[in-house]
Amino acid sequence: MFPRVKKAIASALGAVADFAFPRLCPLCGTPSDRPGRHVCWNCAASLDGLAIPPPACRFCGDHIDARLRDGLCARCRRNRPRFDMARSVFSHEGDARRLVHDLKYRRATWLANDLADFLEGRARAEFDIRDIDVILPVPLHPVKFVLRSYNQSALLASSLARRIGAPCDGSLLRRLRDTPTQTHLGAGGRQRNVDGAFGVATPEFARSRTILVVDDVMTTGATIDEIAKTLKAAGAWRVWALTLCRAERQPLHD
Repeated sequence: MFPRVKKAIASALGAVADFAFPRLCPLCGTPSDRPGRHVCWNCAASLDGLAIPPPACRFCGDHIDARLRDGLCARCRRNRPRFDMARSVFSHEGDARRLVHDLKYRRATWLANDLADFLEGRARAEFDIRDIDVILPVPLHPVKFVLRSYNQSALLASSLARRIGAPCDGSLLRRLRDTPTQTHLGAGGRQRNVDGAFGVATPEFARSRTILVVDDVMTTGATIDEIAKTLKAAGAWRVWALTLCRAERQPLHD
């Protein structure tokens, strides 16, 4: 069947389903007025208030004082990250935090397309998407994947990849050990927690490539930094990162 015909049929079936079973906005509870999406236009617009304001650190994307001439936050000035640039869409608070929490912990996988819309906007604004060779989700350990039954980062990465026309590879990067949750760890503890936690399945595929790593939340950047170290050891040229939310960073010392 021709792609256009398949798309038209899918659109028609979606319209019928939306009429019979209206999509309710998870934030305000009203029927969504965004075609094919759950978050309504009004709530989507309100999320803009959680966007991280410029200027941003040229490496990690954290908000910085405009008077800093080198464009670096204190952490990146002290310990230069292995990733080349990381950006987030929202601050990890309010409705943005609620949506990410529902996707990650409450099996609201139907939110992936809504959230990928925001990722696409930030990707097009911050990166030259023509330079992205492959998009990688932050992997789950197989044990955790079995327990959760899905990887929220993989859902976001694949949805973003379709939008910007870049390949998505969920098998290139592997998590070698099941690291404990980092929720209550400080910056140093997070770095130690992920040290040596990742591996590259096929190093020749990473060689000389620009790789965009996608995840849901970035806090200290320890996970992204460890992934960048692993990918660059396999020969990657540049490692960029994009996350939905940026959590409040931990102090420089534990």
